[in-house]
Amino acid sequence: MEPIILQPSEDTPEVVLNPVENIFRIARISVPEDAFEFYQPIIKWLKEYSKNPLPETIFEFDLEYVNTASNKQLMQLMLVLDEIAQNSPVTVKWFYESIDEDMLSLGKRYEKLAKNINFEFIEI
Repeated sequence: MEPIILQPSEDTPEVVLNPVENIFRIARISVPEDAFEFYQPIIKWLKEYSKNPLPETIFEFDLEYVNTASNKQLMQLMLVLDEIAQNSPVTVKWFYESIDEDMLSLGKRYEKLAKNINFEFIEI
């Protein structure tokens, strides 16, 4: 599979989906004008990856801010990761700033949604 590597912009996050180097990461700010359009190729890629995942997938989320539309797409992404985790271990490393209770709370909501994923909450 070809990796997806997207550089961050003012509105879109950094995205790295690279199974060759075992790097799966979404970071920074996610407020794209059309979150569905932005995240659909990422979700599609993950669905393809789910057919032959690595023995273990570690996915890092280091987000500073997520708007409502991005949140909905990230929920879809979590559901795909949860499907992968039914057959191959998946760990989500959820980074959050100590003063940012909203991002910690968002990660906790995803943890409740995705029962098969091991979540690690990392305060920075």
